[in-house]
Amino acid sequence: MSVTTQDVAYIAELAKLRFSDEEMLTMTSELNNILHYVEKLNEVDTDGVIPLSSIHDPVNVLREDVVLPALSSGEVLQNAPDRQDRFFKVPKVIG
Repeated sequence: MSVTTQDVAYIAELAKLRFSDEEMLTMTSELNNILHYVEKLNEVDTDGVIPLSSIHDPVNVLREDVVLPALSSGEVLQNAPDRQDRFFKVPKVIG
């Protein structure tokens, strides 16, 4: 498969790009080089290779959930710089 200057012009139009004639030839050459490189992958013998969706083992690294008792309001507000009744008191930020 090779790319022509008409293909590059069409792709440029879709991407809303403008190329000079010299740039069009350069892009055509570069795209053809890329496709030639990718075609080399078809030469690789992949018989017996198991397809992968990821290079990482699908292992769950999360820990089991452990239910702990909740903190009381007093414990939560113990280190609060300012409080009102059982709530945190903060400066007004909305006018």
